[in-house]
Amino acid sequence: MGAKGVPGVVAPQPGAWGGGVVAFHPTRDRGRGPVTFTPQPGTGVGRSRLPSPRNRGPRKLPAAPAPNPAPAAGPGAAGGGLGAGCDPAGASPSPGNRPAPEQWGQHSGQQSVTGVSAVDDSNSYWRVRGRTAAACERGAPVRCGQAIRLTHLGTGRNLHSHRFTSPLSGNQEVSAFGEAGEGDDLDDWTVVCGGSYWARDGEVRFRHASTDVFLAVTGEQYGRPIHGQKEVHGAASPSPSDAWRVMEGVFVQPGELLKAQRYHAEL
Repeated sequence: MGAKGVPGVVAPQPGAWGGGVVAFHPTRDRGRGPVTFTPQPGTGVGRSRLPSPRNRGPRKLPAAPAPNPAPAAGPGAAGGGLGAGCDPAGASPSPGNRPAPEQWGQHSGQQSVTGVSAVDDSNSYWRVRGRTAAACERGAPVRCGQAIRLTHLGTGRNLHSHRFTSPLSGNQEVSAFGEAGEGDDLDDWTVVCGGSYWARDGEVRFRHASTDVFLAVTGEQYGRPIHGQKEVHGAASPSPSDAWRVMEGVFVQPGELLKAQRYHAEL
């Protein structure tokens, strides 16, 4: 099945791939229907019903405890990996609630990322790129344990987290940050999966490289002006609410490196 609003979108197929622009869904939606994460235009984190950071200042989390252990490897890692889309290629995480940037409700004043239920929402596509300031070869397979950036296709902002509390759950805030794909090292996320490479049809988690929280969406819902949208936040430990799977998008064929490794493995 194709995704609406994105030219040339194709359905994912099992096995390796070399990057692309894609959307993610949570692997467990608890019967609420699919959700994806996406930035929300026109609303500012820390504004509306929450006190303005300008008046009270952003509320910071305490110093991080010892790094959390990596979650158990997810299923479906066999059969190849996902590749980085350094420029035109990329991938988008979208849980049963797709993450979307929303400039409302968080404590830092940055554009927030919320979970929305529209599975065909063209605002839910993200590009998979190399980590901050790192060289990246288009089509190179993404290894489990590798740090990447997820850049929102519509706004050019990166999926970001930092030591501010999220407005609903009190976990760590997740936002959309930067301009034209350039932000800082708090935009880096580690791919947590089973096997050697991120498989296109496999379960994956994203652990924030600097603070060790996991990208998650749970049941907390915003009121007006973004009624019904769910909070996307950083969870301190792995759980079913932070497991994701690529659902649809534009996929790039895997690079020659992965093909060569498979060939030698078969000899």
